[in-house]
Amino acid sequence: MLFWQCVLLTASIVTYTHPVLAQQIANGTSRQLSLQQTAANQVELSHQILNLNDIQSPLKSATSLLRTPRQQNSVPELSLALTPVMLVTDVKVNTTNKGIEVILVTPNSQKLFVSGRTEGNSYIAEIKNAQLQLAGGNFRQEKPAAGIANVIVAPVDGNTLRLTVTGETAVPVVELFDSQTEGLVFGVTPSATTAQQPTPSQQTKPENQPEIELEVTAPPDTDYRVPDTTTGTRTLTPNRDIPQTVQVVPRAVIEDQADKRVGDVLRNLGIGQNSEPSRLGESVIIRGFDVEASNSLRDGLRDNLTSFIGTPFQNDLANIERIEVLKGPASVLYGNGSPGGVYNLVTKQPLSTPYYSIEGNVGSYSLYKSSIDFTGPLTSDKKLLYRFNADYENSGSYINNVYAERTFFAPVITWQPSRDTKLTVSGEYLNSRQAELSPLGLPAIGTILPNPNGKIPPNTYVGDPTQDREKVTVGRAGYRFEHNFSDRWSLYNSFSYAFVERPYTTNVTPTSLEADNRTVDRFEQIWGPTSVSNLSQDTHVVGKFKTGFLEHQLLIGVDWYQRIVSPFSFIIRTFPTIDIYNPVYGQIPGDILGGRKDKERIDDLGIYFQDQLAIAPNLKLVLGGRGDFEEQKILTFDPSSITAQSNSAFSPRLGIVYQPIPPVSLYASYSRSFDQVLGTDVNNNPFEPTRGTQYEVGVKTDLLDNKLSATLALYQLTQSNIVTTDPNDPTYGIQVGEQRSRGVELFFTGELAPGWNIIAAYNYTDGRVIRDNTFKVGSLLTNTPENSASLWTTYIIPKGKLQGFGGGLGVFYFGDRQGDLTNTYTLPSYVRTDAALYYRHNQFQAALNFQNLFDVLYYQGAYNFNRVFRGEPFEVEATLKWQL
Repeated sequence: MLFWQCVLLTASIVTYTHPVLAQQIANGTSRQLSLQQTAANQVELSHQILNLNDIQSPLKSATSLLRTPRQQNSVPELSLALTPVMLVTDVKVNTTNKGIEVILVTPNSQKLFVSGRTEGNSYIAEIKNAQLQLAGGNFRQEKPAAGIANVIVAPVDGNTLRLTVTGETAVPVVELFDSQTEGLVFGVTPSATTAQQPTPSQQTKPENQPEIELEVTAPPDTDYRVPDTTTGTRTLTPNRDIPQTVQVVPRAVIEDQADKRVGDVLRNLGIGQNSEPSRLGESVIIRGFDVEASNSLRDGLRDNLTSFIGTPFQNDLANIERIEVLKGPASVLYGNGSPGGVYNLVTKQPLSTPYYSIEGNVGSYSLYKSSIDFTGPLTSDKKLLYRFNADYENSGSYINNVYAERTFFAPVITWQPSRDTKLTVSGEYLNSRQAELSPLGLPAIGTILPNPNGKIPPNTYVGDPTQDREKVTVGRAGYRFEHNFSDRWSLYNSFSYAFVERPYTTNVTPTSLEADNRTVDRFEQIWGPTSVSNLSQDTHVVGKFKTGFLEHQLLIGVDWYQRIVSPFSFIIRTFPTIDIYNPVYGQIPGDILGGRKDKERIDDLGIYFQDQLAIAPNLKLVLGGRGDFEEQKILTFDPSSITAQSNSAFSPRLGIVYQPIPPVSLYASYSRSFDQVLGTDVNNNPFEPTRGTQYEVGVKTDLLDNKLSATLALYQLTQSNIVTTDPNDPTYGIQVGEQRSRGVELFFTGELAPGWNIIAAYNYTDGRVIRDNTFKVGSLLTNTPENSASLWTTYIIPKGKLQGFGGGLGVFYFGDRQGDLTNTYTLPSYVRTDAALYYRHNQFQAALNFQNLFDVLYYQGAYNFNRVFRGEPFEVEATLKWQL
């Protein structure tokens, strides 16, 4: 092997120093490269140097493409140091008579350095002086041609891209070309259909060199590691360059676990819920603080429809590509919200190669579900693309008399008239019909606390099925426009309109448990027709430039959010009590107690900036700030009765990242948030926004040749200006409350070996009341375990007679949690075990998912002082999927 390395290195030096040979190659019309070598050996040489087809390689595996720019009388290492970073503005995949060609669109492909290797059945090329500028994040295309499983282009770090082409049965043959009009072109030929691979008889095996066996790795859609995100900075940034915790759960995990709700997905991050695990509202606890739907983003825009009182519903996951979670204050980028963080639902986007998927599910409690996912080009030039996701679900529940029926579809169209301009228009429609309006839960006495009457059956329904009816229609429509003025300046404009329509609705709600510990008091709410609408708009400019030795990536933007609820009306009337041990339904409602009718409106204007500075290649700084101007009004349809409040707030952010070696990032950050509070104190002074302040330090690293990522974070997060009871007048509030959360978090995600994926998290959280006029100082925060952990891992057999068979195992632990801020009762700890069996062969997939495998009775959340919510019992779900 040393002999061949010396031959190639000598040829490289001769070419650089021999002017005649260099001139002959420079004048050549073909600049095709092809070099075959083992993955264990890589030698860089100039693509102007040799006709590599004339070199007899002793190696039998895949093609490796190695290039440096033309530099007379210099060596490749020096050329790399002097070459500027090039921008890759687009990725195209076209069909050829041999297979496909992958085009990295860039203005000067001759200045790109490419080194290649193979792993399993994948060809991997790293471009060491390039940055990817795609608004949607990484590029990924499934099954672009027969014999090719997928094509992925993603950043490795701020100055390196990685192209991965995976063959279905063997590593493909890859040839490299320069296109004067488009960029760098990789010609890909599936190994099963080509004769270009050398045969064993044509190869000379080095002494003691082991045979190379190409393995079929896990299916192409099973990547658990997402190396870069947009949620942490609003720009596509490698996760290890973000000085704050960002965790991502990709589509592969959602499908492997057969998740149906946001709470199911976030459980993989050790994040718990504080309400009933029915398919209704979404509310989770991050770092000790409630993160309701007001902290929900959709493709980077605020989307808090599910937080509307009286209209809870679950987001459908059919068109969700991944969920990104930014932990800690996020107001600098996204405005008003909880200090715990935000979660961003990133939707599926159109692909340039046709892909079709049909899926059917059946499961426990009369679950029937079907879905489709179609995508591809609408025109021959592939400038107009589409994607269409749809599903239908009909299911019951472990809770008696609870059911749900949902219909959902989401079309997306992308038009790209040129490589610098792209417009994506999307829409969604959800129709949900269910028996339960809001999570009801069960009394703490008789579930987690003793009751002389015995345990309350956990499937008891305390509402009234003859009265409870809920129907919700949800719609979304929006667009995203992107334009590159140059290689360094880009404009992004996004808009979203979303609405919820709910007709006349009734709901019976429990209030308290009487002294006999079996009679539950109830009332009935009758909701009038209600409409909720959200308008979200964001416009920002991203520019890259230098000032002296500093490299800047500047972000300047403005966003606007409006929320209107009109009308918001309901009446409350008495309703007969119920014996929780012997419920009788269908009773006659009583007298009207009161009601409400008004119109609500919120307007929020934000102006923000951010500068990502590279002080040195291994030292980065993030500076940011945002000014918010928010106004909230409540009109009671009486012109003389208007409640209005305006607030403004400035939210800063500062972070630093130091990389002692490329795979390791040490970081520290400071950030603040604000949350609007409506109301006045005893002196009629409007309440100030609550403020969140966080200090965080940590380390991020990429292991196993960038296949596995890990993050360790330590933080202190404080929320101040919390409204608590005024000791001088209990009918008013005063903003002196303060709560603090301190913790340690550990997170792993990625691939341990071919076909073996893992996502795991551990959270230690010490959340307490540190100042209050009502609750005792030192009281633990509700629904916040001191320790929580999650582990989910899957393995698909990569070769042999059992190829395609596999399984998954998940263990989720949540420690003891307090049911209220007075700490009067504790939700006990629990361990839930999930499992799955898989079979995947070509276009066919089958799965059997088991949730709560050992049927553990546990309570995952509490609400107010008298309601706790049981977790799901044992459930099984079967899935069949066909994709083309």
